[in-house]
Amino acid sequence: FARRLHKTVRKLLPDCEIRFVRSEDGSGKGAAMVTAVAYRLAAQHKARQKILEPLRLSHEQLLKVKERMRMEMEKGLGKETHAEATVKMLPTYVCSTPDGTEKGDFLALDLGGTNFRVLLVRVRNGMRRGVEMHNKIYSIPMDIMQGTGEELFDHIVHCIADFLEYMGMKGISLPLGFTFSFPCHQNNLDEGILLKWTKGFKATGCEGEDVVGLLKEAIHRREEFDLDVVAVVNDTVGTMMTCGYEDPYCEVGLIVGTGSNACYMEEMRNVELVEGDEGRMCVNMEWGAFGDSGCLDDIRTEFDLAVDELSLNPGKQRYEKMISGMYLGEIVRNILMDFTKRGLLFRGRISERLKTRGIFETKFLSQIESDCLALLQVRSILQHLGLESTCDDSIIVKEVCTVVARRAAQLCGAGMAAVVDKIRENRGLDFLKVTVGVDGTLYKLHPHFSNVLHETVKQLSPKCEVTFLQSEDGSGKGAALITAVACRIREAGQR
Repeated sequence: FARRLHKTVRKLLPDCEIRFVRSEDGSGKGAAMVTAVAYRLAAQHKARQKILEPLRLSHEQLLKVKERMRMEMEKGLGKETHAEATVKMLPTYVCSTPDGTEKGDFLALDLGGTNFRVLLVRVRNGMRRGVEMHNKIYSIPMDIMQGTGEELFDHIVHCIADFLEYMGMKGISLPLGFTFSFPCHQNNLDEGILLKWTKGFKATGCEGEDVVGLLKEAIHRREEFDLDVVAVVNDTVGTMMTCGYEDPYCEVGLIVGTGSNACYMEEMRNVELVEGDEGRMCVNMEWGAFGDSGCLDDIRTEFDLAVDELSLNPGKQRYEKMISGMYLGEIVRNILMDFTKRGLLFRGRISERLKTRGIFETKFLSQIESDCLALLQVRSILQHLGLESTCDDSIIVKEVCTVVARRAAQLCGAGMAAVVDKIRENRGLDFLKVTVGVDGTLYKLHPHFSNVLHETVKQLSPKCEVTFLQSEDGSGKGAALITAVACRIREAGQR
């Protein structure tokens, strides 16, 4: 019987090599094996949950984060405590959001990375109220990013000249707004002292200098046109202004992309670094450095420490490293490495690619967490990373991505809850209705980040009704609108 069975099966399946093994111990041993496998799987599941537990934050922990953010904000605003504050709360000298009466043509520059934009923004009021934009993107070569300041600003002015010629506006003088997305200390709306370069820029002779002055000098060197540089602004402030043009309730700006930052309209009486108590001023929080004083150490995990240690700026921007796109993939990679070393994933085999820093990009996180993605597609993403995975492995990887992204959104929400509650208390209100203008790839592209962020703010700030409005046109349009508002106020003062 056995011989005939084997022969028949092989004849019908010539492409398959089939072996028949006789069971010596019957099905009793099999039942025990099934039980043993179930025990192993349950033990592994328990071990993984124990490792992930510190990344799952309770409502109480998030409330503590909110309270600590509030304390750090107060330190940054205070004259006596500002020097040692980690959340710097920098005054921006932007004291008014658009009211709809702004009009005119404005130039805007948007410098924040290897590409930079020159824009012409036409602001119309009255019946035809709206904003019309024309822009051109220019690249900044690596040798200019890391050359001298003079070369960098000459390159920027060369691009402005090219853009004016392209628009048929050669030699025209226009008011200009400069979005400069690097940490700056401002003493006026049209003055920004560069504190330090970030994002791979190293141009010499710029740190400690006024970037508006450097731009004006480069314009004069070219002797082709003159521009009235009215405002230098941070990208977060630009985002708030862009959304503020659409929604008069918008008084907060938030960026959650490669990095993270926020700004909001603070009462002048609380901005101790600037004279005067009347009205409000937008404060650039530079909140990425929250936690650098050690106040988040109780919720930082071994995986956060590992990512921080090998980053370009160890010990700095700790909050940003827990919530922004540049670091989330790396946190996931460290957890997957830990699981694999303990034999809890990929059958305990670590691929060379998994050992490579930066290999697990945040875009994979967004893709893996997408609800419409089948496990087969998750496996193909892992395969692209050189990881041979089973369906069970794919489920585990998806869970790790979910836990890391959820914590990021909750921590960001706790910070935002501190901001909106401060605005409400500043104004002595029982209930506040406010809009947050948002930009950034993590917020826009991740399938669940925005929902978790909104939910967290709702839970932690029940006395605030917070609407989130996505910025469509980036911070360049915001720089032009700040310039438009400044020109409107200037003209009103001259009358």
